[in-house]
Amino acid sequence: MTLDIHNVVINCENPQRLAEFWTRALEMDVLEDHGSFVLLGRRGSPVTLGLQRVPEPHIGKNRVHFDIHGESRDVAVQRLVDLGAALQGEQRPPGLNLVWTVLTDPDGNEFCITG
Repeated sequence: MTLDIHNVVINCENPQRLAEFWTRALEMDVLEDHGSFVLLGRRGSPVTLGLQRVPEPHIGKNRVHFDIHGESRDVAVQRLVDLGAALQGEQRPPGLNLVWTVLTDPDGNEFCITG
């Protein structure tokens, strides 16, 4: 049996506040709002993003993060910073022709823009 990723969930303090950032950042809609859990997505897309309220504060580095792409990396970084993301820096692995920019969302969750 093959398994597919259906939903990625970000633990957060305030799902509705974080939904404001991620809906604009990823051009998604709020599909469901259950108070402590908000589901974002695009109609017809198989992958959704969940925002789940948890009581603990975000401390330290994420154990899992996601990479996003789609437009010019520089344009995307500036747009996301304008929406409320914080720039953390660039990564260039030695020997590879890869570059990604590390940012955090308004709750401090890390994600990368690849390009």
